[in-house]
Parts: sequence; structure tokens; C-alpha cells
Amino acid sequence: MTKENQIVETKKRNSELSISENAITPLFERCLASVREEMRDNPYIIEGLKVLPVGGYRSAIGSFWNAVVDDLRNKIMARSLDLFNKSVTVKHPIKTYEDFQNFVNDDDLIEGAYKIGVIGWEASKVLRHAKETRHIFDGHPRSSEPSIIKVLALMDDCVKYVLNAEYPVAIIDIDTYIGNLGNQNFDRNPIGIENALSDLPEIYKTELANRLFTAYVRDDTPSTVRSNIEFILPILWNVLPKEAKIQIVHRVDTEIKNAIITAINYAFAFVKHIGGTRYLSASARKYAIKPLVEQLMASLDQWKKEDRLVSELQPYADIIPQDIFSDYVSALIHTYVGYIGGSYQFARTDFYANGACVLIPDMFKTFDDRAAKYFVACVKTSRVLRSRIEHPQKLRRLRSLAHIVSERISESFDEKGFLNKLIDPTREDEFFEALPRLSDR
Repeated sequence: MTKENQIVETKKRNSELSISENAITPLFERCLASVREEMRDNPYIIEGLKVLPVGGYRSAIGSFWNAVVDDLRNKIMARSLDLFNKSVTVKHPIKTYEDFQNFVNDDDLIEGAYKIGVIGWEASKVLRHAKETRHIFDGHPRSSEPSIIKVLALMDDCVKYVLNAEYPVAIIDIDTYIGNLGNQNFDRNPIGIENALSDLPEIYKTELANRLFTAYVRDDTPSTVRSNIEFILPILWNVLPKEAKIQIVHRVDTEIKNAIITAINYAFAFVKHIGGTRYLSASARKYAIKPLVEQLMASLDQWKKEDRLVSELQPYADIIPQDIFSDYVSALIHTYVGYIGGSYQFARTDFYANGACVLIPDMFKTFDDRAAKYFVACVKTSRVLRSRIEHPQKLRRLRSLAHIVSERISESFDEKGFLNKLIDPTREDEFFEALPRLSDR
């Protein structure tokens, strides 16, 4: 640097020192007033404030950054060291404050703090910029002299995103939480459970959900544990990311391959309990649905069986595999329509499975043009159905299903005319005329 430049730089610094003493110092004091009370006697902050009045801007930047690093380390320890170790890749598991000094750089510290919920996304971005500011001006003595504005900007960011931010809520320990599920006094308060689970970072939510699945499908899991799992699952499921939901539901395929029937049944029960059937793989859907459809077709007019089987099919209503759909639609139609008969026990002639028939209309509400075609095909080709709808009561029951189907089809559905004849009671003759002769088929 030439002598003239040194003179200019000296004048500039003297001018800035004058400004600092007369106008900037109150800004520093106001910034300090925003720091959390317990952090105001932090050695790094005290050191930074000592050097500011004499123009030690580089040292001030370094000191305030060190205060941020110190605060983040303590907050991470309060939040969950276990989760931090799972969130970032470090050379050695972090168990103490000193381990941060020895094994964690600033980038990993910021990334880990963000992932476990100590800081937010915006804070993580701003702090990376503040870290670079510290690196340039405090780490490289040959860099240009930082201005007062630069120091104030860094201080403001450090205070706003870290030094003024309260400690985060401690995360539940998964091992302890799962262990408590077997306690008769486990707190089943939905608000308490939601607070405990919703605050978990995604990596912890996913781990907890997977461990609950593992516990749930074990045959030796106590009923108390399984009951508590069923209670908290819907709350946890609502805060899980979609990727985690898919991964967990696809664990059903692994249980199927392992061929332990109790574990398979519990796996499907787990998925149905959380309403996750739409994430089942194609093979898992077929494994669960095909036997139920076959049993329902073979159980016509056996009301207790029909009630049970339709109830078990209901959660899968919108994911029926293509090669099962025809039998599925036919079984539902025949179950719903029922038969006309007599009984010494019941003062009625119109018989059908009461429980199943409550569910079937809602199952029909998932229909589209493809399902509607199977509905029309069944009406046209089933000899059993043909004989039953000769009775007005049974035709009315079929007509009620047709109404639902007609509301689900598109304008281009090619059997719309046939459905209209079935739906309209005044066109009953036209409907029967439109039915093909079964003897010709």
C-alpha cells in the first residue's frame, strides 16, 4: 500500500471511529438488548463489544460468530444429540460439547441444526452467508477492512436468527417413547401426542413409524402396546412425508415374502388402520383383495359371511386390481340385491345382508367408466341376477345402484342409454327389452 493510500485509509478509519463513538455505539447497544438475557454475558459477545469502540471490526465479526456457534451447539445438545448424529455425517459420534469442537465444522453445524429443527430454512441460508462473512474478514487478514455496516449486518443476522431465539423443545427419545407404549398409564391425550410427534424432524418421524410397524407385526407384541400403537398411528401418519408413507406401506411386501401369516395379517391391519391402502404395491393389493372377492362370490346369501367380507373389502374399494374388477363388481351387485324368499323367523320376504348393504353404496361411489362397464356387463349376463330382478323389490335395489353408477360415468360412456333405461321406472319395459337373451349367449 502506498503512503498516500495509507493516509486515505487512516482518515477513513478515523472518520468511522468518530461515527462509531457518536452514532453507531447506540446501535450496537440496541442490538445487544435484543440478545436473550442469558446470552448477554457470553464471553464471545462481551469480547465483541469490547473491541467495537476501538475499531476492531474483524475481531467483532469473529466474536459474534463464535457466540452463534456456541449457542447452536448448546441448543443442539438440548434438542437431541442422537438426532444430530443421524442427520449429519461426522467422523465421530457427538456426545459432548468438546466433540463439536473436534469433529464438527460450521457447515455441518448449520446443516444439522436445520435438519433437527433448531433453526429454520431461512436461518440456515442467512447463517451460511454470515459464516462466509466471518471467514473472509476474520479468517483472512489480507482481506479489505470490513465496514461498520458490514459488522452491524452480521450482528443483526446473528441476533435475529440465533442469539435472540429461544431454546427449541427437546425431542422425545424414541427408545423411551416406544418403551412407554407398554405402560398401562401411557397418556392417550391426542393433544399431548400431537405436540410430541408433530415437532419431530422428518428423519425421526420416519424412524418412529418404521419401529412402530416392526413392533405392531410381531406376534408376541402385548395387546396394550398394539392398542397404544393404533391410537397414536393416525396422528403420526398425518405428519409423515409422502415418501415415508410409501416406504412404510411397501414393507407389507417384505412380510408377504417372509410368509408368516400372523405378521402378514398384522401388516395389512396396520396399513388399513392408517388409511394407507392406496400406497400398497400391485402385488400386495392382489394378495389382499383376490381371496376376499373369491370368498364373497362363493358366499352369496350367507349374510354373516357377506357382512364380514364386504367390510374387509371396503378399505380397498378405490384400488381394485384390473384382473379382479369384473368379479368384484359382480359380487357386490349380487350381495346388494339379495333374494326374495320366506322365513318362519323373519316377517319379511326381501332378504339381503344388512351390514354389507350399508357399505356397498359408498363403495360404488369410487366407480369410473371402467367399473361402470363391468356393472352393465353383470346386469346383462348374470342369470342369477336376471331371475331376481323380476321381483319389483329387487329391481328397485338394482336401480339404486345404477343411480350411483350414472353419477360417476363420463359423458362419453357408451352404455349410458342402457343405464338410463334401468334408472327410469317409466322405462322398465324398455330396460327388459334391452337385456340380451341369455340362451343366445
